[in-house]
Amino acid sequence: MAEKKENFDTEEVKAEETKKETSEEIKEETVDSKEETKEETKKETKEETSEKEETEKPKKKFGKKKDKRDEQIEELTDKVKRQLAEFENFRTRSEKEKAQMFDMGAKTIVEKILPVVDNFERGLAGVEEGDAFGEGMKMVYKQMMTALEEAGVTPIEAVGQEFNPEFHNAVMQVESEEYESGVVAQELQKGYMYRDTVVRHSMVAVVQ
Repeated sequence: MAEKKENFDTEEVKAEETKKETSEEIKEETVDSKEETKEETKKETKEETSEKEETEKPKKKFGKKKDKRDEQIEELTDKVKRQLAEFENFRTRSEKEKAQMFDMGAKTIVEKILPVVDNFERGLAGVEEGDAFGEGMKMVYKQMMTALEEAGVTPIEAVGQEFNPEFHNAVMQVESEEYESGVVAQELQKGYMYRDTVVRHSMVAVVQ
């Protein structure tokens, strides 16, 4: 009977040991499963965060590209505006230079024509009334003066005007009962203007 009790006790001890081992294994398995689930959750969270970062990164890059494009557009618009302003300044400057060149050329031609006009006037001064040739010369002279006037050439008024050194060139002084002192009493040679500039000053005699 004692042997049977001992065998029963040993079997109970073995059963308790197996229970402990199985409980420990179960605990280890649960711990391992918990750790595995934690690791999996960590991996999932890391993957989600990485996906979010990847989705956010292109947005940032797109925003930067947009800013660069805006800057490039502003630079190009500034360049175009500057070029247009420079072109407009060049156009106005070239037009002014062209007008000045034209005026200088026209003034030179008028200066060359004026001696011919003087000779016409001298010749017409000696023509008698009723002379057919003289009348024809007067018509030609009138036509020439009309053409000069249309081109902007006008004679300077002298006799009876107050002496003005900008338009008159005094070559002598005279006494006069008709005009006051400092007034042009006689015109010795006509002066002419081309538009707003003096081509030739009038040669005049001024009252003392």
